Formats: sequence, C-alpha cells, structure tokens
Amino acid sequence: MAFVNYSTREINVKIVYYGPGLSGKTANLQHLYARAPAQAKGRLISLATETERTLFFDFLPMNLGTLRGFQVRFHLYTVPGQVFYEASRKLILKGVDGIIFVADSHPLRMEANAESFASLSRNLREYGLSIPPLPAVLQFNKRDLPDAVSVAQVRLSLGAPSLPEFEASATRGYGVFEPLKDVARQVLQTLRQ
Repeated sequence: MAFVNYSTREINVKIVYYGPGLSGKTANLQHLYARAPAQAKGRLISLATETERTLFFDFLPMNLGTLRGFQVRFHLYTVPGQVFYEASRKLILKGVDGIIFVADSHPLRMEANAESFASLSRNLREYGLSIPPLPAVLQFNKRDLPDAVSVAQVRLSLGAPSLPEFEASATRGYGVFEPLKDVARQVLQTLRQ
C-alpha cells in the first residue's frame, strides 16, 4: 500500500526484510547503507538489544528515482527474527509493498527458515495479503559457509511458492543489491498498473 503524497510529489514504498534470527537481514541493510550514495539514502536507524540483535527494525529510506513525475522513496525495514517478537514482526508488515525473505543456508537453520516463512504467510493473511501477488523475492544468505546446504534444500525447507531467487553473503557484500533491485522493480511495475 504505497503512500502517495501529492503535495511533495512523493511515493513512499515499504520493503520488509523477513527471516529467522541471525539470517542476515540487518547485515543486508548495513551493506546497502555503506554502499549507497549519500544523496540516495537517509539515516540508518537500528534498535538493537545487548546481544546486538535487532529488536524492532532497521529503517533506511532510499531515494531510487521517479515514477510519472513523483519521487519514489523506498523505506527498508527488517523484522526481529526471534519468534518471541511475533507481535513486532506482524506490526512491521503493516502497509508492506514488497518482501525480501532472507533464508539462512546453515544446515542447522532449515527448521528456523520454515518457521519464519510460515510466520510471514500467517502475518500477511492477517492483513489480507499473500505471496503472490505481493512482490517478493528469496535471498539465500550465507552461501559462503563451507557447509552451506544446497539452494534446492533451502528452497524445499521453506515450502515457498516459486519466486525470484538470489544467492548471497550479506557480510561479504555479494547478492545484496540484486534482491532489492528485483523487488523494487516488481513494486514499481505494480504501481504503474
């Protein structure tokens, strides 16, 4: 549900990074923030606990061009991965325009991936949404791990619909921009319609 501000000629779009705890959601935003040109980004706001895990969200507004004379501003959020914060995860999804699901490629995280994707589906249903038609991509993170499970195994663990897929290592900085570009393209295509 993109917010259109006619007085400022601006369209505000909300993209949410969703996934299990420690899957790399915050690392994605930190990498994007570090590499984005100064004129294309706002402040990165991170609320972390004592253990350095995101408690509520990271928020990074990025200005990525225009659409029919309107400036398009993407607001990037992450949800807390821990199941304990389910209410926060659901709240952050309110008004979402696109999803980047960050799956952990570590062999011991397949169940956490499945639980998190099921949580995403459940929370979206509460708002009358589903994937598809909501723009979404899958990012298979931590592909640099020596014991990373195959992409096919991660995909199978999710039980997700067929979505665009990207392999990544957010801490090393590869495969980070591509999922954002793809989901942004999907959102803009939806807005044009």
